[in-house]
Amino acid sequence: MLNFVEKNHRQSLKDRIFNLNFLYILLICALALIGTMTLYSAGNGSWNPWAWKHLSRFGLAFVIMLSLALINMRFYYKYAYLFYFAVLLMLIAVELTGHIGMGAQRWVDIGFFKIQPSELMKIGLVLCLARYFDATTMQGIKSFRGLIIPAIMVFVPVLLIVLQPDLGTGLMLIFTAGIMLFAVGVQWWKFALGIAAIGGLLPIIWNFLHDYQKERVLTFLNPERDPLGAGYHIIQSKIAFGSGGILGKGFLHGTQTHLNFLPEKHTDFIFTMFSEEFGMFGSVILLMLNLFIIIMGYVFAFYSKNYFAKLVIIGLNTNYFLYVFINTAMVMGLLPVVGIPLPLISYGGTVMISVMASFGVILCMYANRNNNAELDD
Repeated sequence: MLNFVEKNHRQSLKDRIFNLNFLYILLICALALIGTMTLYSAGNGSWNPWAWKHLSRFGLAFVIMLSLALINMRFYYKYAYLFYFAVLLMLIAVELTGHIGMGAQRWVDIGFFKIQPSELMKIGLVLCLARYFDATTMQGIKSFRGLIIPAIMVFVPVLLIVLQPDLGTGLMLIFTAGIMLFAVGVQWWKFALGIAAIGGLLPIIWNFLHDYQKERVLTFLNPERDPLGAGYHIIQSKIAFGSGGILGKGFLHGTQTHLNFLPEKHTDFIFTMFSEEFGMFGSVILLMLNLFIIIMGYVFAFYSKNYFAKLVIIGLNTNYFLYVFINTAMVMGLLPVVGIPLPLISYGGTVMISVMASFGVILCMYANRNNNAELDD
């Protein structure tokens, strides 16, 4: 009897593995390899200090992704609230005893690793909202009373994150939550009312912004107002983009980056560096790889028969879309400069782990796309 149970368990795990989407995984690996290659160039043709660490972190993150992809979907449903509140406590810990880096208090030091709870909240909030709406009737969703609890779920962590300060991540959480609210059927006029209310509060919000945040907005509107100061980053980024031309200057031959005119070439402005060396042709290929991943994610959600899984995929996939859109638009001068990296390309530990974990959860939901059973049985 025991052998029979173990055989069924192994078969179940085997089924989960074969139910994964291997094209999706292949595209993720391709982006990570491009990121490693770009960081190798950023290090002037050396694996140190960034390329080797990036590749090793991806290896660890890949194991985490596969592990999360093979977990039973009920696990995410059962512990969604617990994970959310655990990350919320970590955000509170950041305010009390958080590690300060680059002028912001965003990290919790756990000894061998510094973790950024705001990145984990991007997963925790999606899981929490998905479970809440999975158990809520349409009548409850369309009433104002039914939206009070999810509003609290969103704005409490957003407030804690904005206080770090990290306005970019806070806005990402609000936008992701907004897309999930739209997906569950919240009326459009409520979105219009919310946008109008925010618009009316903008003068008040402006007074609460930090000086550097105001400077970023003003620089976005006119980079030439301070070309050697606040506008330096975006001006150099545009020069690097333009100098790359159609086919680029070639691998390891980007002048703006290798002569150190471009700041933060290994993190926020890595897409600029890639574009200078590989031109518009390479940039389009990189954007298409990301576009394929994003489209596949929404296709996964469309074909999912389980409502919880559908909402989780929509939320996490939207979060990934925001990473890519904000970073690429930012370095091209289409949005103000914010500290949003390009996933799998930019150098960074917590973002790598959180994005790969998101992919793992999406793959798990996809593997269970035909499971329309009640998860709270």
